[in-house]
Amino acid sequence: QVQLVESGGGSVPIGGSLRLTCATSGFPMHRYWVGWFRETPGKRREAVAIIDNERYTYYADSVKGRFAISTNVASTGSALYLHMDDLRPEDTATYYCAADPHLLDIGCLGDSCSRYWGRGVQVTISS
Repeated sequence: QVQLVESGGGSVPIGGSLRLTCATSGFPMHRYWVGWFRETPGKRREAVAIIDNERYTYYADSVKGRFAISTNVASTGSALYLHMDDLRPEDTATYYCAADPHLLDIGCLGDSCSRYWGRGVQVTISS
């Protein structure tokens, strides 16, 4: 059973940093596409950063140079991370961890973009 559990959200000032963690289980992460999406009220869920099954990374233009996605696979468990620097008010959103055995598209919009989702974690950038 695939499980994705996000943590690390919160409220930070403009220009601050935050690291999100997604604890993963129930699937071979090295064979899946994994990534982070975000959603704000009234807008469709959008891809932020993705790692494919060959470990190539993809970023939305709006976060390039500021966000970094990474993974860690250990005997005690696996995790997906999103390190966010230079945070801006427009980064305020609910962030979701995603996993799919076939494809995650950096240009995809909506909750059909991934087969599996976490429950999401709120990130708020305060002015």
